Amino acid sequence: MAPFRFREGAAPLLVSMPHVGTHVPEALLRHMTPIARRLDDTDWHVDRLYDFLERLGASVLVATHSRYVVDLNRPPDNANLYPGQDTTGLVPLDTAARAPLYLPGAAPTDEEIAARVETWWKPYHAKLLDELGRLKAKHGYALLWDAHSIASVLPRFFEGKLSDFNFGTAHGVSCAPGIGQALLTVVQNAKGYTSVLNGRYVGGYITRRYGRPAENVHAVQLELAQCAYMEELKPPYRFLEEDARRLRPHLRALLEEFLRCGSLLRKG
Repeated sequence: MAPFRFREGAAPLLVSMPHVGTHVPEALLRHMTPIARRLDDTDWHVDRLYDFLERLGASVLVATHSRYVVDLNRPPDNANLYPGQDTTGLVPLDTAARAPLYLPGAAPTDEEIAARVETWWKPYHAKLLDELGRLKAKHGYALLWDAHSIASVLPRFFEGKLSDFNFGTAHGVSCAPGIGQALLTVVQNAKGYTSVLNGRYVGGYITRRYGRPAENVHAVQLELAQCAYMEELKPPYRFLEEDARRLRPHLRALLEEFLRCGSLLRKG
């Protein structure tokens, strides 16, 4: 199976979905625990939730393989993106709930991790970089939206309940000034939803690596609380169409605002 699916669009916007994939090669699965096979930490249904992207003209890059194979939103040297805080790694050894992913003695070696980076991590990032370059060459700038979701309650990583919309701009470094706040404003008054900018999640490797506003590439990560559109507590993690129908107009308004901000910056 290819490392990703890609659809080219006409707008200056690329939407990346690095944690949507659910495929794990059988050669890896045989070394993994029954819990690992549930793929609990997948960004479930995010591609289905963003079903309007083609109508916006966005390019879309979607991972096919599970983050348990290799995490595309972690640096290749496995550096901790949140120093002093707990996080999962480039090739996770446990779930977000601390359940082991591998059978005793079967954790991947350094050589195996390097092979996964070559096979799945590098092709995804090469395509991401290539598409951002194409968009910038065509439009004079490029916008990168890194789309994620997460369980709203995860004591390992944060206290209490996560906001519904969690915007990350690497504390304002990954995009031009004002973009983060403009996006936050779109949903601040959305009835029934909560939102925060650069709270617990400020953007992972993709946002921080590719967001280069001085080079006219602006990146934003959105971490959605899964309780806003699905059953998040246990498998099969059912998609809730009615909840998604309420949420989608806000997502579309966010991407329209992102496009508007990019256009204004270009004209300026």
